[in-house]
Amino acid sequence: MRRSGLLTAVFALAVGIAIAFGASPGAAQPQPRAHVYLLRGLLKIFSLGMDSLAEELKGRDVDATVHGYSEWQTLADQAAADYKARKEAPIILIGHSLGADSVMEMAAYLGRKGVPVALVVPFDGTKSFAASDNVGRVLNLTQRDYAYMRGGPGFHGTLATVDVSSDPDIDHINIDKSPRLHERVVAEVLAVVGNHKSAPVKNRNGADARTAKPATLPEQGGSRQNADNHAPPPPKPPAGTRPLHTEEIQN
Repeated sequence: MRRSGLLTAVFALAVGIAIAFGASPGAAQPQPRAHVYLLRGLLKIFSLGMDSLAEELKGRDVDATVHGYSEWQTLADQAAADYKARKEAPIILIGHSLGADSVMEMAAYLGRKGVPVALVVPFDGTKSFAASDNVGRVLNLTQRDYAYMRGGPGFHGTLATVDVSSDPDIDHINIDKSPRLHERVVAEVLAVVGNHKSAPVKNRNGADARTAKPATLPEQGGSRQNADNHAPPPPKPPAGTRPLHTEEIQN
């Protein structure tokens, strides 16, 4: 009996310790991680800039996965489940061509499920879309004059369009591989994620890419800036590069 009583006491002590250090309400819980979904366009063979951009993001300790454009609804269902389980947040969507169309549709679908999307980056979508009210920011990268993005009903985020149609070296097939546009997108993603784990990575202007502000990247005259943006005038673009035309709109 004495031995049985001793074992009971030891078991009770072990349970008490487990509750105190492992299952108490104040115990540290795993934090959700940001997830960047990148969607390729037709046939999964042209939009390989999505793959290289994903590798750049992974190199900065950001979870990034590449998929085909037709997978967007399955991905959205899983993202919604993971968000509600506190496994991932913020959610960032990037796509090229048909993949650009799909990330706009995926964002709206997530909105109907009550899931916020921090950033959507369509690379040269094939048609126009209205940003849904669950989206924090849209960065539209385009060389078309007929496909554009606008704020939809209830949209209170920011929308920026980077028009590279004046650059003869960029077309629909290679826009997703542009180093300048990758630099811009990485800066935007890191600004959302707030990644402090990776070592400082310098961009071509010598600034820390984790904290580089998109408004300071090269722009050309005639752009319309957010009235609340008091950033100093952007620097001149590096020699040998063409400036980007950026129009920033805030609803």
